[in-house]
Amino acid sequence: MAAVLVVGAGFAGLWAALGAARRLDELAVPAGTVDVTVLSPAPFHDIRVRNYEADLSPCRIPLADLLDPVGVAHVTAQVTAIDADAKTVSTSAGQTYRYDRLVLAAGSQVVKPAIPGLADFGFDVDTYDGAHALQRHLNRLAGDSPTPAAATVVVVGAGLTGIEVVCELPNRLRALFPQIAPRVILVDQDPAVGAGMGASARPVIEQALSDNGVATRTGVDVTAVSPRGVSLSSGEHLDAATVVWCAGVRANPLTGQLPVVRDRFGRLPVDDYLRVLGAESVFAAGDVAAARMDDEHLSVMSCQHGRPMGRYAGYNVISDLLDEPMLALRIPWYVTVLDLGPAGAVYTEGWDRVVIATGEKAKTTKRTINAQRIYPPLTGTRADLLEAAAPTLQARP
Repeated sequence: MAAVLVVGAGFAGLWAALGAARRLDELAVPAGTVDVTVLSPAPFHDIRVRNYEADLSPCRIPLADLLDPVGVAHVTAQVTAIDADAKTVSTSAGQTYRYDRLVLAAGSQVVKPAIPGLADFGFDVDTYDGAHALQRHLNRLAGDSPTPAAATVVVVGAGLTGIEVVCELPNRLRALFPQIAPRVILVDQDPAVGAGMGASARPVIEQALSDNGVATRTGVDVTAVSPRGVSLSSGEHLDAATVVWCAGVRANPLTGQLPVVRDRFGRLPVDDYLRVLGAESVFAAGDVAAARMDDEHLSVMSCQHGRPMGRYAGYNVISDLLDEPMLALRIPWYVTVLDLGPAGAVYTEGWDRVVIATGEKAKTTKRTINAQRIYPPLTGTRADLLEAAAPTLQARP
């Protein structure tokens, strides 16, 4: 029996597995010919991009509900090593799995530099567990004797995640600390907040931060973190009982197991079929892969690109294994929808991020994306799951 392994069960990994199952079904491959197995640290598909929200209950889906109906196996294990020569994958449990084809879709993770105190006292929303830990921490602070510092949160990193977190926090803190005016401060080393969003969107973001009561400290670095707050390179100390780190992500370090040159984010170079250049029988999708979206732009670390990359990788890994035609992936459009909390949202189109909609109109689009568009079918029906795994591109939201 041929073995296809998918490492990761996020947006790319899940859809790679479902895409592989769909392609096997299309080709009418007899049962027992090709075994598709997902290896991931937890038995869930997490809707990671919603971790900034206050209610995390819709953000975790059991993998059994998504993989069992289509005949894909799942192993809950932390992959620790990939041997591209031997075509094996090893896990922290001491198990080794052989593959004929591998799809690496292990995602990305927030980068926490060696700043004194950050590892011990810094929170993040990078994972479901991390977001829950932050939630428990804030609830614990509210249950003690509240102080101004307890109702103060410093968020480090003014990229998309950091902005969504700071815009969500003021209302959460008001509910937790009704007797104290909350304070939320966004810190970034760049001189302007939302620098990566472009000139068109920045004024919208700046106004939203002001409307939400978020203070900013720009052009500064964090030099230390403690239970009492944050020290900045400017010499200022911010009294705060909570620090949330949102500054930068890198591809899963498993990419370093393959004998190829990675980009500055640790991503693997892939061709239009998602095959890793320089690693035989290995495909990559999602945040671990740098794929061409058009002749000028590479993929970004987002579910917008991770989901179709997964579908195409799943289709192509089976096609490659069985010597069938593969499909090239190119995505001719790019949008960004940034949640701005009570201030609504901002919706941009194009790689230069031209603002198309703001306020409640953009917020409606964001809600549709977060609650519907990025979800797999939850019916538990094989037909629904295989249909959703078709290697096609969604239209703009």
